[in-house]
Amino acid sequence: MSDMSAMAAAEISVTASAAKRIAEIIRDEGSPGMMLRIAVNGGGCSGFQYDFTLDDTRTEEDVAIERDGSTVLVDQVSLAYMKGAEVDFVEDMIGASFHIRNPNATARCGCGSSFSV
Repeated sequence: MSDMSAMAAAEISVTASAAKRIAEIIRDEGSPGMMLRIAVNGGGCSGFQYDFTLDDTRTEEDVAIERDGSTVLVDQVSLAYMKGAEVDFVEDMIGASFHIRNPNATARCGCGSSFSV
């Protein structure tokens, strides 16, 4: 990892709860070496939305955030929208899902799946 990638990775954090859930998903649905890719795409009711996919390929432009044996990949374009964000996995009465606490988001939709900057 280059010095720039290491600095960028430090700007996004992954909670222990998210790392644990990523490991469970990969164990149950993926294969060894899989990683969770998070991308920011245009869309959703607030302008941007997060896209979560499993991926087994890391490109040179990807930033990898590792925690407790789990890896999250973020591409450089998405990183610009996610600097300082925290990736968490939350279980509550409504359900269970990944949540991204993004300090760059100026507004979020009611369900929290999209945001604007």
